[in-house]
Amino acid sequence: MGFADRFGRIHDELRISVTDRCNLRCTYCMPEEPTWFPRAEILSYEEIVKIVRILERRGVRRFRVTGGEPLLRRDLPRLIGMLAATPGVEELSLTTNGLLLEKLARDLVAAGLQRINVSLDTLEPQRFRALTRRDGLDRVLRGIDLVGELGLRPVKVNTVLLKDVNDDEILTLTAAARERGWELRFIEFMPLDNDGSWDPSRVVSGEEVRRRIESRWALEPDPDADPRAPATRFLFADGRGAVGFINSVTMPFCSTCSRLRLTADGKLTTCIYAAEELDLKTPLRAGVGSEAIERLVEEAVTRKGRGGALDIRDTRSALPLTRTMHQIGG
Repeated sequence: MGFADRFGRIHDELRISVTDRCNLRCTYCMPEEPTWFPRAEILSYEEIVKIVRILERRGVRRFRVTGGEPLLRRDLPRLIGMLAATPGVEELSLTTNGLLLEKLARDLVAAGLQRINVSLDTLEPQRFRALTRRDGLDRVLRGIDLVGELGLRPVKVNTVLLKDVNDDEILTLTAAARERGWELRFIEFMPLDNDGSWDPSRVVSGEEVRRRIESRWALEPDPDADPRAPATRFLFADGRGAVGFINSVTMPFCSTCSRLRLTADGKLTTCIYAAEELDLKTPLRAGVGSEAIERLVEEAVTRKGRGGALDIRDTRSALPLTRTMHQIGG
């Protein structure tokens, strides 16, 4: 069922940010010296589960845990277990930068995690440090390999490309993914840092990436791809896996958007670019009933616009944001 908006889109997926904190400082995502939310403002695991139960009653079935870096949240496997045990949760996944994955992967899988996405923009250690302002590429790679060994397949690896920064690694990354069993997903550079550095000239389009890959390996559209998924999925013609393209700037997928986002400090957003937020934490902590909160969500979804990415595509300029990406949740 889910929540329907005035454009007929059904929202049955919730992305849950459990923290705004991160152990990297990726240049396109956040400032080098961020200001963190006060800990008292962060939703507890019990509060998160209450919200999940409210949304589940309306048919929200797919849930993704994000951050910030979610593995920094203390005892995260406990939340994964709580969500996995919640009736109606049909799909439970996690997005991480992978730095702590080697330490926590076994506990996450044992708790009920079903799928994982790891952000990785380069295979070169010096470039990794330049992009993230931290070291740790070797730890990320070990973590990715471990979750594959634990049976979380496919392991999806998300790569953001920036022109003249890391787009020379397209074929290198693709070759590594084919060799190591990853499903690589190339993501167009989105204006989500709000520091004025985004420019359309820095975007490497998904079509360009696909052409470069096809210069070496033949691709075929995946006939079984989910039409509402943000990634356009292709299969390698030789049977060696798949690759996806999230063309969020040049070909926005707003018309099929099914996602709601819950920030770590308890705000619900209906679009990653939305200026309007729905405060769920205040009524939840005040003891407002589930049905009333459900109505608030329904009203917020009804007010959802056509999609901020369409405005960015049309104007070729960034939108003013009240939050940076690490505060929104991936």
